[in-house]
Amino acid sequence: METSDLPRHQLIRSLTATPTEGAADAAITLWEHLTAQIISIVGEDGFNALYVRSIFLNQRTFPWLPTGSLPPQTDHPFADLKMSFEGRPPAQASEANSLLLITLTDILASLIGEQLVNRILRLAWGAEIPNETGKEFKNE
Repeated sequence: METSDLPRHQLIRSLTATPTEGAADAAITLWEHLTAQIISIVGEDGFNALYVRSIFLNQRTFPWLPTGSLPPQTDHPFADLKMSFEGRPPAQASEANSLLLITLTDILASLIGEQLVNRILRLAWGAEIPNETGKEFKNE
C-alpha cells in the first residue's frame, strides 16, 4: 500500500520506526491507546469494523497477519496481533504495524475528517501533528 506524506502518516512512521526486540509490545501499546480514543468516538463496533478492514487490506502484503478476527472482548484484545508481530523480525513487524495504523486512520479520516483524526491521535499518543499549514494543532 502506498503512503503519502500526510503529517499523520509521518507521525505513525516515526512512532513505529524503531524495530527493536520489544517491537511487538510497543506496537500493542500504540493500538491500546488509539483504540480507547477511537471507541469514544465511533463505539466498539465501529472500531472493530475499522480494525477488521485494516487487517484485510494489509493481508495481501503481510499474509501472516491475524485472519480478520475481531479483537475479542477480553483483557488482551490484540493477543493475535501481538503473536503475529512476535513471529516476525522486528523490522517487518514494525513495517506491518505502520501500514495497519495508516490504513485504519485513512479509513477513519475518510469518515470523520483529517482534523478529528489528528485530534484523536494527539489524545492517544500525546503527539502534536502539524496541520496543512505546517502549524501544530493546540489543545485549546
